[in-house]
This record gives sequence, C-alpha cells and structure tokens, in this order.
Amino acid sequence: MSALPDTLCYLNGEYSPVAEAKVSVLDRGFIFGDGIYEVVPVYGRKLFRFAQHMARLERSLASVRIPQPLTTDEWLARCRHLIAAHAAEDQMVYIQVTRGVAPRDHAMPPGIVPTVFMMSSAMKAPSAAVLKAGVACVTARDFRWERADIKSTSLLGNVLARQISVDAEAVETVLLRDGLLTEASSSNVWVVKDGVVHGAPKSVHVLEGIRYELIRELCEAEGIVFDLRPISEAEVREADELLLSSASKEVLPVSTLDGRPIGSGAPGPVFARLHAAYQRAKAAQSI
Repeated sequence: MSALPDTLCYLNGEYSPVAEAKVSVLDRGFIFGDGIYEVVPVYGRKLFRFAQHMARLERSLASVRIPQPLTTDEWLARCRHLIAAHAAEDQMVYIQVTRGVAPRDHAMPPGIVPTVFMMSSAMKAPSAAVLKAGVACVTARDFRWERADIKSTSLLGNVLARQISVDAEAVETVLLRDGLLTEASSSNVWVVKDGVVHGAPKSVHVLEGIRYELIRELCEAEGIVFDLRPISEAEVREADELLLSSASKEVLPVSTLDGRPIGSGAPGPVFARLHAAYQRAKAAQSI
C-alpha cells in the first residue's frame, strides 16, 4: 500500500498534513458520494484558468443544491497557500465540497455546513516520448449515470470505465452511448477529420471540461475549424487524428484505438499545432 503524502491540506478552516486530516464517517461525501470537486492546474506556481474553474465549481454546487461555502477571493487565498507549501513548481490543486455531516438519510438535510477539503500534488505532465508516439485507448459502452455534466465525487462509473483501459494496458477508455461519442473516463475526446476538430455537443452526458472552451480558443487562434456536433462511432474509428484533453493530459494524441491505428498511427499536424498553442496559453492565462 502506498504511503499517504505528507503535503499540506486544507479541511474546514484548518491546514494540516494530509495524513492527519480526518472527516466524520457520517459525512455525506463518504456515505453517498454527495459532493462535487474541481482540479485546477498550476504552472510555475500560477493557477491556470482559475476563473473558469471557479465558474464550473459554482455550476456544480448549484446543480446539486450545495451552498457556496467560500468567496472567489477565499478560494484563491487557500489555493495559493497550498501551492506555496508544496515543493513542486507545477501542481494540481484538488478542491472538494460535500454537503456536510448529518445522520444517514437519502433526503437532503437542511441547514448543515458543507465540508471543504483541498490539497495540492505534483503535476505529472505527459512525457516527450508519449507526445511523440501517442497513446493507446480502448472503447466501451458509456454505462455511467445520466448527469455526467456535474463534476460529482460520485465517480464509480468513471472508475469502472478507467479500469477497462488499465486492464487492456491502455491510457484511456473512450465512451460511446447509443452509437455516439460522449467522452472518456476522465478526459474529453476530439475527432480530427480533414483538418477540422470535432467534439461531442455539450449535454448531460458530457462534462464540460475547462479545455472545451480552451480548445475552441486555440483552434480559433490557429485558424482551425472547431465543430461541436453528434459524432458516430464510425467517425471516431475513421478519424485522421484522435485527441484527448484534460487538466493533467493537456492535449494528448491517440495513436491506436482498440488495437487499430488512428490515421497514420502517429500524432498528426493538428495535434502539433494545438499542443504548441496550449503551451503558449499556459504562460498567458495563469495568475
């Protein structure tokens, strides 16, 4: 079993080493997975697209009717405190808010105080070798619940989906629902065909990743056509390029899907342009 990290965390107004932080066994996050979370990338000790992450945090809280426990300035101050305490220059700040502690009952109890937990860990960016070769992915039926648009801590469906790719020694599981692309277990998925970047439309089946808007902005800056529409399984398999995006993956090229090559079987020119543009954005859009 891996040892718990000794880095600093924040829990309900107090900072302490992660290994010493404790929550009640009656916390609804523990009992029901009744909570939401965010993950904010940090480059050179600066938060990347912090305002967009805070906006999605607000949307998630509203969707599950948990009151916002902190102001934006308070979130920012706590993030910066954790970043300063960590040794790494590039980090990932994890934020979790649960409904709070109450006797076990499915109904939402009124008036309880949300539990707020935060920690930061070192960023593990894709290696140069991975970016040059691309990664392997597999496909599976999207069997998750109907509100994947909420960034909920109830992630058992995503855990099971991710394990499918782990068992296949692949990096991600690309999910298909009723013959159409939704997303991957912990990434958004982009299909490149004839130089156009296609993505699944925003819906309850797709988490609107912060990179959704970022990819659109990068495409616009690069003169690449960006198109959100329903994408069939056949289009995924016949793509010239297939890309993943997430906070930790940034933009990642897929070289094989279910053991078969995507396009030429190597990262393509659209990936190269978006990856370079992403690196420029990191410097320009951090606070």
